[in-house]
Amino acid sequence: MEMQKVNSGRLRAIGFDEKTRRLRVQMDDGTLLEYDDFTPEMWRRLSSSTAPWSYYRDNIEEELHPRRVSAAGAAKHNPLDDLFS
Repeated sequence: MEMQKVNSGRLRAIGFDEKTRRLRVQMDDGTLLEYDDFTPEMWRRLSSSTAPWSYYRDNIEEELHPRRVSAAGAAKHNPLDDLFS
């Protein structure tokens, strides 16, 4: 997935895979988060926003549930996630 560099709030990079409908965000501490079922319209709004951090906080962080991924891109399973799915 190609990542687009941003410098807005805690966001450092964002990327979207239209085929899998997956959003990936990189935070300022290096954390990578992935969101499934992300729509192309949501991607268009995030990637073209003049304030991506605000859009992310208001429309993604509060509405969708992320999955942490390693720097290599492999999903890390947190057993606590099973309790809240």
